[in-house]
Amino acid sequence: MNRKLTLSLDATVIGKAKQYASEQNESLSGIVERYLRAITNPEERGTIEITPTVKELLGSVTVPDDFDYGTEKHEYLKEKRLRD
Repeated sequence: MNRKLTLSLDATVIGKAKQYASEQNESLSGIVERYLRAITNPEERGTIEITPTVKELLGSVTVPDDFDYGTEKHEYLKEKRLRD
């Protein structure tokens, strides 16, 4: 069952997203739904296509085995909020 959802987004982002959807011959709703389905369903997370640019970057950065992504994200967001 489909339901309506209202989002507030930057006008430039909306314009570019509509253009992208048009170029792909898809609806913007369909693109957003597939993306949300992919990120909220662990079984579908691997189905998002990786662009050639991102593929080139794979393996170019290494982190220590004890690297804590959660802590790093928290620190980054804390610093970002202090700057804003």
